[in-house]
Amino acid sequence: MSKENPTIVAYLKTYCGWSEGVRAIMKKYQLEFTEKDIIQNEAFRWEMEQKSGQPLSPCVEVNGTMLADVSGEEVETWMIENGLIERSDEQPEAPINASCTNH
Repeated sequence: MSKENPTIVAYLKTYCGWSEGVRAIMKKYQLEFTEKDIIQNEAFRWEMEQKSGQPLSPCVEVNGTMLADVSGEEVETWMIENGLIERSDEQPEAPINASCTNH
């Protein structure tokens, strides 16, 4: 498992507080990731549900481990606890634990 370049696939909604939080963590730590928009592409939603075993997003797969229905804050904590990133006190560009709105 490479500390420098974990393989990350994020199943996100186009507009959603939770999804923006995941994007903010990826940017904060300059992590490269593949974004799969489950709103724009139904096949990505199906893939996410098959891999995670549930329908809620965001889901983030890191080096083959699926983190289902997570916030950016939870992704950051998991990656720190698993030695993939070192904690940074830099503030992310968006809230990392904000819910989706009904807009």
